[in-house]
Amino acid sequence: MLKNALLTLLSLAIAIGLGGGSVWYTLDAQSGAGAIRIGPWTAFPDIGTLDADPYSQARVARQGALTLGRAEGLSFIAETDSRGEDLLRECSYTIEGGFPTARFWTLYVADQALDPIASGRPHRAVLHSHEILRQPDNSSVITVAPNAAPGNWLPISGSGPLRFVMNFYDTPIAASTGLSDVKLPTIVRTGCNG
Repeated sequence: MLKNALLTLLSLAIAIGLGGGSVWYTLDAQSGAGAIRIGPWTAFPDIGTLDADPYSQARVARQGALTLGRAEGLSFIAETDSRGEDLLRECSYTIEGGFPTARFWTLYVADQALDPIASGRPHRAVLHSHEILRQPDNSSVITVAPNAAPGNWLPISGSGPLRFVMNFYDTPIAASTGLSDVKLPTIVRTGCNG
């Protein structure tokens, strides 16, 4: 009798542990139901709408985030560079290319919970479309590094994983038909400390 009770408790502990772990992993993953992937960037276009899948709704509830509705804009997140390697704070990156049409956009460095990372300097670790320096072809080159760089620079400090978050506000790409031909900047690792 005691053997059956212990086996039942062990089975329940394994089932609850594996079930909870799989849900936790799914809510942290930047893929899955409703995800749109463009190079290293991932977006969930339906996340702020009534059409959002249950996992997206749970992700928003767990993070306590305010999401953008389809008419308001779209948020893209990158957790790897263009070669598929994880983004790390101890490395330097170049984000290069054109940005889709939007009334306003922001780019910032975030931790795994998508909270902005403090740069450790007076300069904020965020850039927006009104302050960005552009190339003659209207593209941009942004350096993400611990040390100051000429041009567009996002400072980072510390060690561990990071994510890049791009928010586009009042943009036609938020419409369901606008995502098929969107081009987003590439993310290239240029070096690492240590």
